[in-house]
Order: sequence, then structure tokens, then C-alpha cells
Amino acid sequence: MDRRRFEPVGVYVGKDGAWFTGSVVLELDAYSDLDDLRARATRVHLDPAGGGRLALVPVRKAGWFTKPGSADMIDVVLPAFHGGSGEDGGVQGLCEMFGVPYAGSGVLGSSLGMDKVLSKVLSRAAGIPVVEFIGLREDGWAENEEAWLDRIVRDIGVPAMVKPARLGSSIGIAMARDRASLDSAIEDAFRYDSKVIVERAVEQLKEINCSVLGSADFVRLSALEQPVRSSPEELLTFADKYQRRAGRGKAAAGGSKSGPAGMASLDRIIPAPLPAEMETEIRALAEKIFRLHECSGVVRIDFLIDEASDSVYFNEVNTIPGSFAFYLWEPEGTTFPDLVTLLIEQALARHKDTKARVRSYDVNLLSAGSIKGLKGAKRSS
Repeated sequence: MDRRRFEPVGVYVGKDGAWFTGSVVLELDAYSDLDDLRARATRVHLDPAGGGRLALVPVRKAGWFTKPGSADMIDVVLPAFHGGSGEDGGVQGLCEMFGVPYAGSGVLGSSLGMDKVLSKVLSRAAGIPVVEFIGLREDGWAENEEAWLDRIVRDIGVPAMVKPARLGSSIGIAMARDRASLDSAIEDAFRYDSKVIVERAVEQLKEINCSVLGSADFVRLSALEQPVRSSPEELLTFADKYQRRAGRGKAAAGGSKSGPAGMASLDRIIPAPLPAEMETEIRALAEKIFRLHECSGVVRIDFLIDEASDSVYFNEVNTIPGSFAFYLWEPEGTTFPDLVTLLIEQALARHKDTKARVRSYDVNLLSAGSIKGLKGAKRSS
């Protein structure tokens, strides 16, 4: 972040929904002991301060002589969540309700990006290629397991990929190679989500990702990347994505391969070695998917290539990609601080546009006059 222009206020949201701030929240090493971090941080509640600002008000601790701390005033929210209410539109909706500028995709784009079933239904209807899939819910599965298995084996076939529909980071994903393992994989996926997606497995698989930066008004496309799995026979796992050491990524010539651990340290080839026609196809699809899902900010769109047929399929949208996908923008000449600046500027511009539109009416439907009118309308109907 460009400290000449912006002053960061770190916010940590615990898994129980409690919000914390303080200098300790900006110390990466503090996250090795979350109980200690919470003890040292300041718990806050949120208060819309008006004028498009959000106040982080310290929670008053017990005691007669305890003075409340001063509130941090937030001008722009820069969400950096993975999964849950931070990425599925929950926090974005909170910002909308408070009238606070925030970066990234809005409520609709965030929700669609998180739900793999709805995202693929929408994409398929728009003519975007996706692999054959079936979505199922736990309440429908519970009493009809054999019928569902019959349908999946008939319509999708095995091997098949089984995934929780609204999770990411490869959690709960499994390859099912027969009916028995399909049954087991679905049962396991329901441990994480009440909605599951089963997809035809692409066995001769190459994964390609493209980051998109923009809004409804403009779109920029990044270099393409090819993630490298630990083993060609294995899935790209949670450990592959987040538990490697920094600096292992295979960057493009002139690009940086240093950076934070996590997605930035994943082994990858940038730019992805693809025929020119296929690269053009993927980039065109990425822009179409970005606009179709009403995304904004920076996203990463993941594709599957079936090397047996050279077919390209849309896999999923990551509306808050790991490390903001900065490693895909560096080869394009956009540094990480530049990327953050663009996200903040875009958030402010969108907020300015929203404020210029009529979004509420100065009418109190529960005022005495309005209630009398409503009662009269009921009598005459």
C-alpha cells in the first residue's frame, strides 16, 4: 500500500464474528497464536459515522474507571477474506447498508462467485463452456442416495469431481473413480456445505488462470498462469496453495518470484505455454465471465483444458483471489502497491456513482397519515 496516500487500519475478523483492530493486527507473526492476538488486539463494534465513513468503536471493558478508546475512522474497506461471509457477499452487504466504500465485487458478484452451481448454471445459459455437472442438496440426498448415484453415474459418469458448492481452497474436494468412492466423497463434501456439485472429471487436465481487473466500464486482462501440482496424478490441494514457502513460484522473465507465502508461492508458469488461438479464446471468455457475473475490482478466473480434445472449460471465479493475484499483474508492469491503489480508487469511484443515484425516498410509511391511508385502502379493496 502506498503509505504516502493511504493509512492502513488493520482489521481481523475472528471465526466467531468478532472484529478486532490495533497495531498487532498488522503483525503477520502474531497470527501464529490467535488467542494471544485477540488478547492483545482491541475488540471493536461498527458504527456508520455518516458521510461514507465507518467508525471502529472500541468495546468498553468492564470497570467504573475504564475510558472508552478513540475510534478508528475508515474511509474505504479493502476486503482480503477467504471464504465464508467475507467472500460470499455478507461483508459487502454490510458495507452497502452502512454506505461505506469497499473494494472488489458487489453483493451479487460475490455471491455468484462463491456458489459453483449457480455460477455454472448462469454461464452455461450464456453459452460459456462448462463440464457436465449436477448440483444436489443434502435434504434431497438423504432419502434418495441410490437414485442420485444412479443419475450421476448415468449422466456424469466416473471418474467425477465432488466439491462443496460454496467453499474454496480445495477444501472437501475429492476425485471419485467408482460408485462406492462417489458415495463416500459426496457424504464427505456434505460435512462442509449443504450443497454439493459433482462434475465430470477432466483426466488429461491442464489448469489455466487469468486475472481480470476492472468494472462495468473497463476491463484489463492479466498474463495467464499454469499452476503446477505436486504430482500430475494429484489434485491441486490446500497444502499446494497455502502451505508452500515463499519464493518458489516460476515467474515470467523479468517478473518477481518473491512475495508473501500462500498463493503467491505456488509453483506456476507465467505466461502459460499455450497456442496463440487458445490464449485468445481464454482471455475472451475471462472478460465475458467477469461481465456476466457483474464482478469488479480484481478477480481470478480459473479454466480447465482437456488436453485430449483441446477443449476449454470455465471452472470458477475467485472474487477475492489469493494475494489479490498480484503475481499475475507484475509481468504486465503493475506492482502490488499500484494494484492496491487501483482497487481503492475504483471503490471510491463506485461509491461516488452510487451516491449520485436515488436509492431511498423520504417517506415514512408508518407515520400517522400513511397508516390512515393504508387502512383506508384495505377497506376499499
